[in-house]
Amino acid sequence: MRFIDEAKIKISAGRGGPGCVSFRRETFAPRGGPDGGEGGNGGDLILVASTNLTTLQDFRFRREYRAGNGEHGSSTNKSGRAGEDIELKVPVGTIVRNAESGEVLFEFMENGQSWIACKGGRGGKGNSHFVTSTFQAPRFAQPGEEGEFREITLELKLLADAAIIGFPNAGKSTLISRISAARPKIADYAFTTLTPNLGVVSMPNYQSFVVADIPGLIEGAHRGMGLGHRFLKHIERTRVFIHLMDGTKLLEDVTKPGDLQTNIDNAVEQVVERYKTIRNELGLFNEALLHKPEIVALNKVDLFESDPEIVERARLTLRRRLASLRGTHPIGDEPYILSGVSGRGIPELLQAVFGQIQEGWEADERSRKGSHVEIKMPDDEGLY
Repeated sequence: MRFIDEAKIKISAGRGGPGCVSFRRETFAPRGGPDGGEGGNGGDLILVASTNLTTLQDFRFRREYRAGNGEHGSSTNKSGRAGEDIELKVPVGTIVRNAESGEVLFEFMENGQSWIACKGGRGGKGNSHFVTSTFQAPRFAQPGEEGEFREITLELKLLADAAIIGFPNAGKSTLISRISAARPKIADYAFTTLTPNLGVVSMPNYQSFVVADIPGLIEGAHRGMGLGHRFLKHIERTRVFIHLMDGTKLLEDVTKPGDLQTNIDNAVEQVVERYKTIRNELGLFNEALLHKPEIVALNKVDLFESDPEIVERARLTLRRRLASLRGTHPIGDEPYILSGVSGRGIPELLQAVFGQIQEGWEADERSRKGSHVEIKMPDDEGLY
């Protein structure tokens, strides 16, 4: 199934049924008076969020949806049947916008959440509704009202707690396949990942979090270069970034002939430049992304595990540079040294990531409690 994260559709509710013009004509009541019933209400068009969907694929080929119309009223004051409602299921994380103005109409954040996108038209009143003491034989009824119509765009933003970002071929897909049940395509060339992948990471005490693997970013991604620009929006709702960097080139430069510390400094500067490139692209897309927690990890170091001293010296040098760039101390043992193949360093990284996620959950809980502060009113004597 293709990953479709945007769709533009036309939706309309049902029209209300017209009222009925009728007069009671029975054997012993030849002039029984008006008895026209009202028309049925038009059906509503409702959007419902579902965790069973992960893309907007269902809206790729069908672009127009309409709820059922209400039926006519009839004699003996019978109301017409209401039009049938239509429920359209969308993935959790979908944003509904007005297609013309771009205004956000609704956001689906929870499974089962529903929203009436178009309200059905009201059924018309029958002629019995207009009877008065001075006007006892009305010969007219109301037509049904038109239902609401909208042209909307659906935009899916994945709901993940953590996002793995970085240059192409940094090992992001290998990492998510190692820490979750996700099985993305993995190959030894750039831009292997063409769409985001979601995985659930299990933690101790029956806890878990959701991680997203985002296609690789390159310089100019915010302007449409490469593939990652299409999916940058999917990391806007994450709580923490795992900034994965390819450690192969770093360690290759470190082991070149010459002074070891000089080689380390030069190699780390090249890594830092790539780090700053990714950060710059995030900021140009949405400056708020620069303020999210981020944990840097160096991947593919299993090729140099025979010389752990060099690896550690390079890690400490990069740690100092990260501290100078951010103006704050790195998180935990950042940068974490990983091997997506052997699994080295992954448990420590996951603990650090989960710690940041838990802090976000706790902050949300405090915010919710703060928004429900009980206000005490004074009693008759002015006392609280």
